Amino acid sequence: MKRLAVINVVGLTESLIGPHTPRIARFLETGAKANIVPAFPAVTCTAQSNYLTGRLPADHGIVGNGWYHRELAEVQFWKQSNHLVQGRKIWDDLRALDPDFTCAKLFWWFNMYSNADYSITPRPMYPADGRKVFDIYTWPFAIRTEIKNEIGDFPFPCFWGPAAGVDTPQGAADAASRWIAESAKWIENKYKPTLSLVYLPHLDYNLQRHGPATEPTSGRPMNVPLSRPSGTLSPAEGERDGVRGPLGSSGGVTNPAIQRDLQQIDRIVGDLIAFLQSRSVRVLLLSEYGINNVDTPIHLNRLLRKKGWITVKEELGLEILDCGASKAFAVADHQIAHIYLNDRSLERPVVELLETTPGVAGVMGPAEITEMGLNHARAGDLVAVAAEHAWFTYYYWLDDRVAPDFARCVDIHRKPGYDPVELFLDPRIPAVKLKILWRLLQKKLGFRMLMDVIPLDATLVNGSHGCRPAHISEWPVLITDQPSILAKPEIDSTQVYRIMRELVASTGQT
Repeated sequence: MKRLAVINVVGLTESLIGPHTPRIARFLETGAKANIVPAFPAVTCTAQSNYLTGRLPADHGIVGNGWYHRELAEVQFWKQSNHLVQGRKIWDDLRALDPDFTCAKLFWWFNMYSNADYSITPRPMYPADGRKVFDIYTWPFAIRTEIKNEIGDFPFPCFWGPAAGVDTPQGAADAASRWIAESAKWIENKYKPTLSLVYLPHLDYNLQRHGPATEPTSGRPMNVPLSRPSGTLSPAEGERDGVRGPLGSSGGVTNPAIQRDLQQIDRIVGDLIAFLQSRSVRVLLLSEYGINNVDTPIHLNRLLRKKGWITVKEELGLEILDCGASKAFAVADHQIAHIYLNDRSLERPVVELLETTPGVAGVMGPAEITEMGLNHARAGDLVAVAAEHAWFTYYYWLDDRVAPDFARCVDIHRKPGYDPVELFLDPRIPAVKLKILWRLLQKKLGFRMLMDVIPLDATLVNGSHGCRPAHISEWPVLITDQPSILAKPEIDSTQVYRIMRELVASTGQT
């Protein structure tokens, strides 16, 4: 077997590789690239599960970053047990070929209780007094103490939230991805795994804050039709439909606000590639999705509530979404939303409502859900897809004064949907950083406190993903230092599994 490192550079697309990424560009020049037909939905948990199982959500069950658990009547996002991913994983199949095979899984999701040999994943501690203590979970357990002693604590606030991707007292803008890259070197030096899976999220933050491009000069971006599960648009089709071209062409240029991020991730990736190649480890560079410029947040649950289909309950003067008692509700996940119908008689009225909502590209029924490989018990009864310039919020309250307390906090597990507004500090709070310092002092002194500094303004978000971009240059990419492994310029997301397997199982020369 050959040793392989798979470096997942979140948000990297062909359109972003250029003068600001000279090391990645050089790796591309000496290797080969394929564009990955994006997973559907094009979100972290689904894309990674497609890659690691070679199957679609209909088989592995990961229909998004979260979903409604019908048996619990609860929405749960960002759960971490690998048992949620159904079916065999790539490390199972490679270990069956060679019992000496080992796998390191570094910050890829669903990283707890897998049978990968070495794992590191973010995992806070939650003492009974209500505190949240930043930490990591590792397997074997001994790695946790050893790696923190040698390379320092993981900079958790830099991994997600207002401190991610910006320079703060908690760490430099690229601190989280730099720590993960150093952990990959640490694991390599100590264990020499056959397969290393490394997740570098740095681009994800400011691409969502600012968007990848300056505004296109002509036309609104449009979607690939829902009926094209693996298709693409030719450049000619793109021009006819008013789709923006690659960044840097007539459709727009790379946003100056993300140029520093590109340079930072390029240094991290370039250094890691050089380290791995010096140890005769093959390198596969890939991404999960491309991020689109957006300007239109859509509040699906507010629309459903105004029809009387959403049920909320009052708790301590604030409103909590009661999914189990609602007739119809949306679980928003970037640019897609699973619509769950506790009252199936509402299917047609819900479809009619959403299809006439500006910014909604379409609503998938059972036949379309099956065609896209999303027909699993966890999926919604309907699936709404946003246009490229739009995205879905989880907001369900009609008055910010009764929004739940967690809405103004970074709280990825309690919110019944994904919330990219967590990347921002509320601009309406005077001296917001002083408020943060006061809250941290309260926490240090042992008092209960609420870090309520997140705004409720979804228009702050300028980048999103989840739908399938019309232009190939905004699809995720796969770049290998073994050009012979790629037979086509485009591959389905499930084919990433085969490529990884062949690169490891290959008996040929490097």
